[in-house]
Amino acid sequence: MNILVVGGGGREHALVMKIHESKKADKIYCVPGNGGISRYAECISDVKATDIDGVLAVAKKVSADLVVVAPDDPLVLGMVDVLNKEGFATFGPNKAAAIIEGSKVFSKDLMKKYNIPTAAYEVFTNAEDAIKYLKERNQYPAVVKADGLALGKGVIIAQNFEEAEDAVKSIMEDKIFGASGSQIVVEEFLTGFEVSVLCFTDGKTIRPMVSSMDHKRALDNDEGLNTGGMGTIAPNPYYTEEIAKECMEKIFIPTVEAMNKENRTFKGCLYFGLMLTPNGAKVIEYNCRFGDPETQVVLPLLDTDIVDIMLAIYNDKLDEVEMKWKNQSAACVVMASGGYPKQYETGLEINGLDDKGQVEGAFVYHAGTKYENEKFLTAGGRVLNVTATGNTLKEALDQSYSCVKKINFKNHHYRNDIGAKALMASDK
Repeated sequence: MNILVVGGGGREHALVMKIHESKKADKIYCVPGNGGISRYAECISDVKATDIDGVLAVAKKVSADLVVVAPDDPLVLGMVDVLNKEGFATFGPNKAAAIIEGSKVFSKDLMKKYNIPTAAYEVFTNAEDAIKYLKERNQYPAVVKADGLALGKGVIIAQNFEEAEDAVKSIMEDKIFGASGSQIVVEEFLTGFEVSVLCFTDGKTIRPMVSSMDHKRALDNDEGLNTGGMGTIAPNPYYTEEIAKECMEKIFIPTVEAMNKENRTFKGCLYFGLMLTPNGAKVIEYNCRFGDPETQVVLPLLDTDIVDIMLAIYNDKLDEVEMKWKNQSAACVVMASGGYPKQYETGLEINGLDDKGQVEGAFVYHAGTKYENEKFLTAGGRVLNVTATGNTLKEALDQSYSCVKKINFKNHHYRNDIGAKALMASDK
């Protein structure tokens, strides 16, 4: 099969490497790809992941038997609809279903309508009303969310009224997230342990993947600015079998059924961002695709051909696929550019990688790199996702950090405490 993957980050590299393991994958293409992906797939770097016409033209040119649309933007724009109309098998939800991530207002209203546990919230279409509500409510921390997509950064946790007022004005008036801030959601701040659970679903059957834990803050001890994710571990030790059963009954199945009732059947990877509160598990957010960098620790533990899964979902036959997982742990440490998530340099040479962009003992998923003159150069804020597996979480973490130390580029930065909270809860 000729398989085309849309996207160019660490998540897409993890998908490409997993697809590369499949006996069904004859040739892999990627739009636009990156330096690391280029060592496993043919990259068409002059077409953007959001260019629907461009991706369609590539799919036709390479006679793609399957197109995997990985990022949120093209999914929300309706890339899958166009590809399906032209007869291409796809992995990823259509536009009607992708709204579950594309609009926070939609997803919150969906949960309210179908009694899916989530944080209490209010929706606002102008800054004045939102500020008035925050002043009268006077409960902090408070969470302020832009309605639309914002590269995973459209959420501001305000510690007091002044911060909340500034958040509302920044999103709604200064438009720091563009049109995504035309509406906002203000919700209660939930406390507990965060868990990410990615699920395969064809709209009838839902198969949860191994749970994971993300680390959003830029600095150790969960300090610094929010990022797209500085590291992950899997499985998440706080996500017990009992909690998994509760989530399946009260959150996963009800969400899939709710989308069906709304004539928005979801097919692809449905991501549940959960908070395990003293009052049970609650949904923080939905994503309409594989998480990043959660995918980088979940897929190495998958022991079933991912192409078989993707084709089964497209053909509404997920119930016929037996899904197997390795009884191991995985850890991912993100190596970022100095200054990320704000200003940072690009074009810096990365040392320590072999000609495949790898180091012995780890999966190095490239997030922001390019390959020029037989050298890997930095090309983004999050540069590399250094992932290792082990029989225990500690083993995986030790191996990942050991491999991080083999790689170097100017002003590189990474957190030293990935998995520390998980180790506290883990008997491993």
